[in-house]
Amino acid sequence: MHDISKLDECKTEVEISRHHREEIPRIVEQLVQSCRQGNCFDHVGPEPIPHREAIIEIVHRTSRILFPGYFIRTRLENFNVAYYFGQEITALFEQLSEQIALALRHDCIRHDLPCVHCDELGQAATVDFMKSLSQMRSMLATDVRAAYEGDPAAKSYDEIIFSYPGLFAISVYRMAHQIFEQGIPLIPRIMTEYAHSKTGIDIHPGAHIGESFFIDHGTGVVIGETTEIGRHVRLYQGVTLGALSLPRDAGEMLRNKKRHPTIEDDVIIYSGATILGGNTVIGARSVIGGNVWLTESVPQDTTVFLKKPELVYRDKPRES
Repeated sequence: MHDISKLDECKTEVEISRHHREEIPRIVEQLVQSCRQGNCFDHVGPEPIPHREAIIEIVHRTSRILFPGYFIRTRLENFNVAYYFGQEITALFEQLSEQIALALRHDCIRHDLPCVHCDELGQAATVDFMKSLSQMRSMLATDVRAAYEGDPAAKSYDEIIFSYPGLFAISVYRMAHQIFEQGIPLIPRIMTEYAHSKTGIDIHPGAHIGESFFIDHGTGVVIGETTEIGRHVRLYQGVTLGALSLPRDAGEMLRNKKRHPTIEDDVIIYSGATILGGNTVIGARSVIGGNVWLTESVPQDTTVFLKKPELVYRDKPRES
């Protein structure tokens, strides 16, 4: 009797499941119709777009080239450095040229542009990027030294390269900035937003940042597209180098205009400071204190800070 009852329960569950599954074709049709009516963003067509995971792999492969021996599990010896670079560079060429071609072709088809021979251009752009890697390594070496000199807690260069989120964000920015300057769409922003998701540091690939740049701690730092940063600049967590608030319809008018501040050489900006506007210039060797809000320029050799707040102390009543 018990077995018969159990069998009836199973049959009931199967019928209920069948009833719910019958709803699936209707839901699929609704989604298809919403795409045909233009009510959603989609990329339905014969041409694939750049692949986010492939670009993330390019970021890590480029890191292995820029910092050889740090991000591999095997030992790197002097006698096989050339082999190591040969393997990594060849793989980078194949991966990056494919993704650049996809990005270019995506824009051509979407915007009905004249043919630019995407595959050939992707390979040429990848070679240009790879030619910049030696100079990029030299630039990143100044960033590592700046971190060591600016942070007494740093015990070694190795610690900085392995573990500092600021250096990772800067490294990815320098890769992405090179590709951005070459006029390649989509890929630079995918790179920097990946670093943003990992570190909480948001650097637009279009920003211009000089050598020996150091972000201490880093979480919450925002550096806008048209920001210009000189040499030997140090930022702390929560710093915003942003644009002034804009009217709703001003986006297109200001899209290619300077909207973010200029930070000259040897400036220190402490945590929580907000500096806004394309005409705002922080003069060389100035110090901007924590939580300062600036929308106007600061002369060279100036310290800007908030007045010390008044603290109120009250005795806490004791419970009887």
